[in-house]
Amino acid sequence: MPAAATALFRRHPASSPLPPPFPIVSARPAILAARSPALNTRGISCQAAITTDVSSSSSPSVAEEEAEALAKVGRRVRVKVPLKVYHVLKAPELDLNGMEGEIKQYLGLWKGKRISANLPFKVEFQVAVEGQPKPVKFFAHLKDDEFEYLPSSDSLLEF
Repeated sequence: MPAAATALFRRHPASSPLPPPFPIVSARPAILAARSPALNTRGISCQAAITTDVSSSSSPSVAEEEAEALAKVGRRVRVKVPLKVYHVLKAPELDLNGMEGEIKQYLGLWKGKRISANLPFKVEFQVAVEGQPKPVKFFAHLKDDEFEYLPSSDSLLEF
């Protein structure tokens, strides 16, 4: 080793040797031993409360909501608020106000439990586009207050 490198590792003659390290003493083991000898064991204990009882989670209100939702599926609706959608490629910036469609699915319930769907009604619309022989079908998700139900043809026959 060169002399300059060994000089870096030498102690200054006036410096005293380093004191021995202090032992780290913790009061925690003594406190734990005083409480209970079972707490001194170094095992890990995990407990989780898991319920698989589905019957307790489905209350009568959820069952009623599910029955109402099934009754709404298949009904014709008309959009009553100005609402633009941008996901229809053949008709960009399509305004749904006044358009009629059919409810295809209710997404507020999933596997018998209520979920927080912001736009729970999946509605199918058809729009005629220039240059297309058939109308273009597309879906939009709507809230209950964005559309009104149209009278069904079955109810008109009853009167």
